[in-house]
Amino acid sequence: MTNRRTFLKNTAYTATAFSLGGLTACSNPNSNTPKMASKKSIPPLKISLAQWSLNRAFFANELDAKDFANIAKNDYDIAAVEYVNGFYKEQANDESFWQDMNNRAKQAGVKNLLIMVDEEGDLGNNNDAERQKAVENHYKWVNAAKILGCHSIRVNAFGSDSEEELHNALVDGMGQLCDYAAKEHINILIENHGLFSSNGKFITNVIKTANRPNFGTLPDFGNWCLNEKWGSTQNNKCSEVYDRYQGVAEFLPYAKGYSAKSYKFDANGNETIIDYKKMLQIAKDGGYDGYIGIEFEGEDMAEPDGIRATKALIEKVWAEIYAVK
Repeated sequence: MTNRRTFLKNTAYTATAFSLGGLTACSNPNSNTPKMASKKSIPPLKISLAQWSLNRAFFANELDAKDFANIAKNDYDIAAVEYVNGFYKEQANDESFWQDMNNRAKQAGVKNLLIMVDEEGDLGNNNDAERQKAVENHYKWVNAAKILGCHSIRVNAFGSDSEEELHNALVDGMGQLCDYAAKEHINILIENHGLFSSNGKFITNVIKTANRPNFGTLPDFGNWCLNEKWGSTQNNKCSEVYDRYQGVAEFLPYAKGYSAKSYKFDANGNETIIDYKKMLQIAKDGGYDGYIGIEFEGEDMAEPDGIRATKALIEKVWAEIYAVK
């Protein structure tokens, strides 16, 4: 499998679905079975598709990245998408390209949510000149996000190996980028992606100190490795892990997205590594009402199957946690 690290290195150089419509109120008042909430009482479930879920197919040119919105809608019945900048490096500054992409999404009836941005320099670099360069490198993705009609770009919180130095550098670098993005009505989101970025307390402290209204988080269910960049807890090099449920809960008050990472499923359609009921309960308890983004990264099943299995699981668990006891 092409993992994110391998993909980024290369680009730097060149289950039956569970239907919510099937829920009905229990008609037997004497039944001991918990009542299910009526369809009307369940908050709308908004699901998006992260482009990384199909990274193998895009990387092998089996799918065309220009068609991502159509693929999400036609193949998976998902009407919101999250782009990955690595598939569009050559078109980064091409405004006509992004306008065409926006038109494609509109024609498909798909909402563009955000662009995940990697490999544009460290916004927490302790060197002032290098940090400034990294900030300016991100401007083109803010501009692309605006044309697409996105609400955010997702960035990485990498830089100095010193916690104190990294904190100060991120407050400055992220603050500058937020100020630029605010003029375009775009949010800047940090995703837990390894090292200090997967320390919930550290990142939320950076956000509080920077104090920008368009500065937030994109909590990912899976990336909580503290000793490895890119941070997947499935990487055999990961020896120190931040508690994923604690981290997601700490990120949630600042969340403008919610990344449902998935790897592997059992015979009942449950994710074998991540407790989805616990993750979605955190979202419910925290009042999160945004999109839940599918990001399948498994090795044991085809990408389309993994996407569909994740979607079915989210739909099932969403109904369960809103069941009326």
